[in-house]
Amino acid sequence: MGDCDEKAVELMRELRTAGQLQHAWINQSWQREHDGLHPAAAMLLSDLNVHGESRPSDMAKRKMVDVSVISRQIAQLTAAGLVSRRPAPEDGRASLISLSDAGRAELERWRELHVAFMQRALADWTDDEIESLTARLTLMNEGLREALGQAPVTCPPEPAEKRK
Repeated sequence: MGDCDEKAVELMRELRTAGQLQHAWINQSWQREHDGLHPAAAMLLSDLNVHGESRPSDMAKRKMVDVSVISRQIAQLTAAGLVSRRPAPEDGRASLISLSDAGRAELERWRELHVAFMQRALADWTDDEIESLTARLTLMNEGLREALGQAPVTCPPEPAEKRK
């Protein structure tokens, strides 16, 4: 495996670890506060806050999951009083989901906890370091989104003198 391959694998390994650590924090925090409510359902609160009232099918597309997954999460959030559901005016069989006042308050409280967690984790980082990493990750995510629809990318060939 070439140097470029190793660097890409190591980057993906570190990103996966970061995602797993964040997921562990979310599970710990959410389970303490919301017995029986799956932490992934909380991410729908954020999605609704950003995108506004939405059909479950649109939410599923944005989250890249099956609509049945979203439907279960919506049912949990509705039962907890964190979202509201109403029939779509153009098609009464479809639903429109929106944040309730309790959902907005919960989302703000959750955001404060998340920010405090990240501030503890990055306490030794400067603002410039955080901004730089954020900018690079944003660019990487744009590249990953583009690459999803393209043929696999290969590393450039090694110079002949390196292959010897």
